[in-house]
Amino acid sequence: MSQQAVNAQIMGQSYTLSAPSEEADDLRLAIARVDESMCRIRDAGKIKARDRIAVLAALQMAFDTQQAQKLAEQAKPIPATPLAADAAQSAPDLPADLQDNDSRLATLIYKLDQALGRDGRLL
Repeated sequence: MSQQAVNAQIMGQSYTLSAPSEEADDLRLAIARVDESMCRIRDAGKIKARDRIAVLAALQMAFDTQQAQKLAEQAKPIPATPLAADAAQSAPDLPADLQDNDSRLATLIYKLDQALGRDGRLL
């Protein structure tokens, strides 16, 4: 794994960084995000000290990352439980229109339809 020098410009200041060759493009994207965030804070005009701007940019980016992780965790599919697998086995004769659906959802719909009878089909 070879290292590659990456030149960075952040808020007008030059830096030379090193990264594995296969990660250099990701580092450049990170540099651009940091520069954009710091310039936005500086251009807002309330803070002039570079170190304070850097801290605020880091906090904002950490907060954004935390929010993105929280959203990703909420979007994770719920794993099948043994109960759901048992329910799917107890209703193996699902109607054809439910065969392609997620087995837990299809089983639930099937059981609700069975409980309500033909006149009360939900879906």
